Amino acid sequence: MPYGEHRLMADFDYNAAAELFPTRRRLPRREPFKYKRFSQAAAAIRFAIEDLPPECLAGAFLEVDEKRYGGADIRRLYESADYPLARRAVRS
Repeated sequence: MPYGEHRLMADFDYNAAAELFPTRRRLPRREPFKYKRFSQAAAAIRFAIEDLPPECLAGAFLEVDEKRYGGADIRRLYESADYPLARRAVRS
């Protein structure tokens, strides 16, 4: 894991409030979610990974403590050993 990615995990506060924004591009069908606010970043990450269709994660981003995290970052945060919530089976 590159140094920057390791630092991303080490500095991340899973208990901080978070905002999840949908992809900016318009899909031909209705978007599966609109902007959502979460009291805990870990819950926002779980929603993004476990509940959203994978194609929606690609353009979505998470904002925590004025920092933005894209789809790949969200997945790394979810897969981190520091992730505090129980994981369930995820759609591929």
